[in-house]
Amino acid sequence: MAPTDLAHLPADTSRPVQDLTTGDLLRQAAADSPGQIALIEVAPADAPSLTGADRTDRTWTYRQLLDEAQQCAHWLLTRFTPGERITVWAPNVPEWTILQYGAALAGLVLVTANPALRAAELRYVLEQSRSAGLFHTAAFRGTDMTAVAREASTGLPDLRTTTCFTDWSATVRAHGETGSLPEVRPGDAAQIQYTSGTTGFPKGALLHHRGLVTNARFMIDRTQLPRAGVMVSAMPLFHTAGCAMGVLGSAHQRATYVLCQLFDPALVLSTAERHRADLLCGVPTMLIAMLGHPGFDGFDLSRLSLVLSGGSPVPPELVRRVEERFGARFTAVYGQTELSPVVTQTSPDDSPEDKATTAGRPLPQLELAIKAPADDRIVSTGQQGEICVRGYQTMLGYFGMPERTAETIDAEGWLHTGDLGVLDERGYLTVTGRLKDMIIRGGENIYTSEIEKVLFTHPGVRDVTVLGLPDPTWGEVVAAVLVPSKPGRLPPIAELHGLCRAELAPHKTPTRWFLAAELPLTGSGKIQKFRLRDQVEAAELTELTQDQQ
Repeated sequence: MAPTDLAHLPADTSRPVQDLTTGDLLRQAAADSPGQIALIEVAPADAPSLTGADRTDRTWTYRQLLDEAQQCAHWLLTRFTPGERITVWAPNVPEWTILQYGAALAGLVLVTANPALRAAELRYVLEQSRSAGLFHTAAFRGTDMTAVAREASTGLPDLRTTTCFTDWSATVRAHGETGSLPEVRPGDAAQIQYTSGTTGFPKGALLHHRGLVTNARFMIDRTQLPRAGVMVSAMPLFHTAGCAMGVLGSAHQRATYVLCQLFDPALVLSTAERHRADLLCGVPTMLIAMLGHPGFDGFDLSRLSLVLSGGSPVPPELVRRVEERFGARFTAVYGQTELSPVVTQTSPDDSPEDKATTAGRPLPQLELAIKAPADDRIVSTGQQGEICVRGYQTMLGYFGMPERTAETIDAEGWLHTGDLGVLDERGYLTVTGRLKDMIIRGGENIYTSEIEKVLFTHPGVRDVTVLGLPDPTWGEVVAAVLVPSKPGRLPPIAELHGLCRAELAPHKTPTRWFLAAELPLTGSGKIQKFRLRDQVEAAELTELTQDQQ
């Protein structure tokens, strides 16, 4: 077999790795574009500030952002030592971004935590990361976060300081120290990002500055966001989609990052209209919700030219709907937190077919191979196997988990993603599922994404996921959990069954059907199938049959 027949792409080295830290990137932006608006705050109308500010529509230029970040760094160094870890547990507030840059300038490692975590979950993050500090908002969406933070942090020996963002002005902004900051190197640890928890067990991926900064550069270039353009996003800052792709990507382009405090379809759409967005970001569920908003056609999105998505597979029909109704070109990323995070990306210039059915081509400076899970050999082009990656962007490891790191990164430096995919002869990747999501029904391997794509084409289905459920005869059977386009009104199951039978082999057609109001998601937009299995077992979902309407 000739080497060109193998599903293996050497790294494209035509563009250099960015040998920069997060702080270096901000310093460069402030030096050459000091007056450019870097950050705009957006919150729901009449919502009080979550950080004690006198308004919720504040803006920062790149010069102002650097000044506040340096002030924050000096304040941090009165309490922490370079190399220590501090956790931020908060929604999308501007101070989160200032803390991100401040920690980077101070040589601290930022640990990011989902604001939806409960006390036991937050305690796990604080304890496992051995964080010396915790930053949080006082409240969010009805949760007393101060009380939860107190419960989560009690008795942790490494945790010395807890700071509420409502005290930010009286503490960080009041700090007057200036002078030199410590040397921070591009290969130093920058963040610990906890894995999304689709399997229920989080691991902390230790990411370095070089990986995050370079990946953001390559990603934003392929996105084609104009220089000094406008990016609107409600993607959570605690995930790499927000703090890396969003914050760092916009900094590379000296663009304006319009930060929505939370995702609400009307809030994001009106923000894109008001700030004349060039680029709108959202995971598939966000895009589905915006397209389904009854007032969608009333928003003026004529400036919008680009929509960026990822986080979970984007159904082909959704790509077509987005480009048609938003009137913008679509680009989607595939990646993993452990890879800083983007691996492949479609280009807005790709054909409609490639944008709808593939995950695009690898970004520069990374090597990609499709390997057989059974024996780790590289398979042929066009054959399915595990997606494996190596290159500059690979995490330093799972923090405090050397055995789990060794299970993921092999001796040759390949990071095994656990995702299944096919690489074509042009270098385009199609992600076909997860190794652990594969359903084995009577010895037949069934990949859930194939079935999900078919069901998503039905206009009566707003969202869908497919999973395997235990069965005494078959081992596992195929089950579909559906969210209807109209609340509580699914199309007849017989009709959905017929759609699958027309497009798929009989054994791939779901035999169990469930109705859900929403699908449980991680903060990065991935569907938590383990929670759905728990809900099925507890009879919390409505099961439907073919004779039900």
